[in-house]
Amino acid sequence: MIQKTTKTFGKKNAVLSTAVIFFSGIYLTQAQQTQPVKDSALDKQIEEVVLVGSRSGGRSKADSPVPVDVFNLKDIQLSLPQTNINQILNSIAPSFTSTIQTNADGSDHLDPAQLRGLGPDQALVLVNGKRRHTSALINVNGTPGRGSVGTDLNAIPAFALSKIEVLRDGASAQYGSDAIAGVMNLQLKKDTGKLTGQFNYGGYLTPAANDHTGNYDGQQYQVDLNYGNKIGKRGGFYNLTWSSQFRDPTRRAGTESAPIYNAYNAIEKRALENGVNLSSYFSNINNLKGTAGEQDFVNLIHQYAQGVSYFNSVSPTLQSSIQSANSITALQNVLKTSAFTTDQLNYLTDQELAYRGQTRKDFNMQVGQSKLNNHQLFANVEVPLNDDWKVYTFGGYSIRNGASGGFYRRPTQSRTFTGLYIDGYLPEIHTKIQDVSLAAGIKGKWNGWNVDLSNTFGQNGFDYTIENTGNTSLRFNSPSTFKAGGLQFLQNTINLDFSKQFDVFEGLNVAFGAEQRHENFRINPGEEASYTAYDIYGNPQTAATSISDKPTDFFGAALPGSSQVFAGFREANRTDKNRNAYAAYADVEFNFTNWFLVDAAIRYENYSDFGSTFNYKLASRIKLADNFNFRFAGSTGFRAPSIHQIYYNTTSTLFVSGELREVGTFSNDQPIAVGFGIPNLKQETSKSVSTGFTYKIPALNLNVTADAYFIRIDDRIVLTDQFTRFANPTTEAQKLVNAEFTKAGVNAAQFFANSIDTETRGLDVVISHSLSKEAFKLTNDFAINLNNTRKVGDIHASDLLKNAGLETTYFGERSRVYLEDSVPKIKASLSNNFKWNDFNFYLRNTYYGKVYGADGLNGNAYDHQLISDKIVTDLSIGYDINKNFNLTIGTNNLFDIYPTKNVTSSTNNDQFIYSRSTAQFGQNGRYVFSKLTVSF
Repeated sequence: MIQKTTKTFGKKNAVLSTAVIFFSGIYLTQAQQTQPVKDSALDKQIEEVVLVGSRSGGRSKADSPVPVDVFNLKDIQLSLPQTNINQILNSIAPSFTSTIQTNADGSDHLDPAQLRGLGPDQALVLVNGKRRHTSALINVNGTPGRGSVGTDLNAIPAFALSKIEVLRDGASAQYGSDAIAGVMNLQLKKDTGKLTGQFNYGGYLTPAANDHTGNYDGQQYQVDLNYGNKIGKRGGFYNLTWSSQFRDPTRRAGTESAPIYNAYNAIEKRALENGVNLSSYFSNINNLKGTAGEQDFVNLIHQYAQGVSYFNSVSPTLQSSIQSANSITALQNVLKTSAFTTDQLNYLTDQELAYRGQTRKDFNMQVGQSKLNNHQLFANVEVPLNDDWKVYTFGGYSIRNGASGGFYRRPTQSRTFTGLYIDGYLPEIHTKIQDVSLAAGIKGKWNGWNVDLSNTFGQNGFDYTIENTGNTSLRFNSPSTFKAGGLQFLQNTINLDFSKQFDVFEGLNVAFGAEQRHENFRINPGEEASYTAYDIYGNPQTAATSISDKPTDFFGAALPGSSQVFAGFREANRTDKNRNAYAAYADVEFNFTNWFLVDAAIRYENYSDFGSTFNYKLASRIKLADNFNFRFAGSTGFRAPSIHQIYYNTTSTLFVSGELREVGTFSNDQPIAVGFGIPNLKQETSKSVSTGFTYKIPALNLNVTADAYFIRIDDRIVLTDQFTRFANPTTEAQKLVNAEFTKAGVNAAQFFANSIDTETRGLDVVISHSLSKEAFKLTNDFAINLNNTRKVGDIHASDLLKNAGLETTYFGERSRVYLEDSVPKIKASLSNNFKWNDFNFYLRNTYYGKVYGADGLNGNAYDHQLISDKIVTDLSIGYDINKNFNLTIGTNNLFDIYPTKNVTSSTNNDQFIYSRSTAQFGQNGRYVFSKLTVSF
């Protein structure tokens, strides 16, 4: 007799039965693969019984009303090159998108993930059916998902999971906020009586690597260990997982093509070689604010300029012009960048590079994946108390240290204090991400009811340290490392849930429950020097600081303050905010007959910081024939604004067009937001419908599922573009705004706002086939997702914004591209897995549709870089050395496919060869790997 397999979503307040559509790549376990599979077994596999999101008992996955993907990680991890959850799902799930970001501050160390083309904050994540907390980081840089807060999936070791279930349907009426796009449930392993491990090594083998290490970079080492054992004799267990990953950076920048050195830099270098630091002399002159010492400084320029042998090759009169300039002003006019042509500056740069023994590659940015060290410990424990009740706990700790680069500070720029950095510098953003989670509960039966009482705690911290940098306004007193502060998010959720089956018609299941959730968001400021600009006396600059008291470089440009590349969080940004949410739900699932199923769910939720919401869902499955089912669902949904979006505020020091610019992100209850007419945040609301069918042909071992969906989201929250002060304020509101700009000491402001409405239309199709003989097993699986998200209707701008002509700042063109065009509208995969004796051959081709970069081209904000569609191929070969050891070698992106190259105007002097504002498949190229799996 073949035992039925039961798959459980495990959500404590689940209210809607959901169907499992077959995903790309079903794989038998190693033990199953080595034994013959009879036809009856294959038939039974197609009839696999699942229990997803309901307590009504099992049914075949084709018989439930909405689609769910089930990814059996224990089976497929053996063949995949990817080792973390985000990248695994990105490779095997067409409806899921996540790519490694570059030069995006904190987002370099936390890959934003999207489901069905919607935002990272519109997909809810559960672990063992319990709500998972989100990250402390809010994505405010130029990446897909800008302005959103997602869940840090990579804080959980993939090796700790038995499977991932992805409910692809609106589920706010079941699970609450964030479930507009769907729900991902991560099931932890329950294995006992064995020790398993994986040892991974790989790297990128590609000619596009542009550093001094040849064609191989981005090496990754990972060690995973899992051990489980029984507790008692009633089925109790514990299962522990440890994972450590070491990832080196990749370098995909082109070769820096801009001028790096100017004539003054060359003179400065010759002086320094003779023990004279010209910046020290100039700083003294700057401090004295007079002509004292000026002539000595001019004489030093004359002296050391003569040591630059190539000056007259740059211009026949350059040397004589320098020698005849007898004041700093005169020298500035001779040596300033605008006095030279681009060709002259590049010639000067090439000569100076040769003199210093450098190449242009030495000044490349670090474009590509960041450096990471990641360590994780997870546990899953369950102990029966008696035949009816059991206690459980699960959770873990993760610490991730990351390092990424910013924009190179070249010696020609005022942001570079050449008195300390004669060759300029590449500042580094170092992050420390700590994640803690712990769930505990008791569940069992009471008077025929299933009862589950649980408490789930989670906390995520994101701290910044900026290294190899400087606060240039401090000049020689600047440190090179700054503690820049950080973010912290805490969530605690209490659930009490009941469910019971009744013998009515073909079965009635009733479920209800309640939830209380507490959230806390903190912004911790950095050290003062990380966010402050100082005057020539070493005092913090204020609005009253005169221009003459501000330090400048040789050419008179103000030296910017704060730690370069990332300004620290200020004391004024310090935040410690709480909120509470209370929810109640009810669900009824009615099997009127064996061919007609109806589910209904309702949920009420109240938030302490913005109000209440009520949502419902109705779904049904109709069996039109033994092997053909029709299903449909309709629901309302919501997403509460994250506590981060409500209270996040910071001020960043940016250097724009030769001047310091302070850009503030303000919460919507501050006077500057009121002056612009920007209202307080409210929840996003949604309406969604889905319909589809499941069809199977047992004689051919073939499954086909197709599901179409429509999602309307009103009052969607986005991060606005930068507002600037009014040049000629005419109304009291505009005068108030300008006064607030002055009070806050900023030149620009941005806000979170319910700016727009959107509609998403999509289609998922999955076709799976299996063929087995005594000597081999072959599975062929095809899956495709088509989705299209568009802004609809007018921008929700207030009359104040409309009258000021600021609608396109409220929701700009770049924001539209991030929303509509940065994620592929078509993504498809075809996988083939062939098991023959002790060998396993795995082949996957993934199609990524076209996307667009967010930057405007050639000065046209509405013209964008097209990144064309591509096919990426994965291939691996595994061999069972014996029953304890398996060795797999393979490659991701076998043919070294890269995205479409940027046009020259978008490369930032050839640094960004590929767009960094899309989520297609990344820009790292061919990855080769080896993997040893052990099991005892």
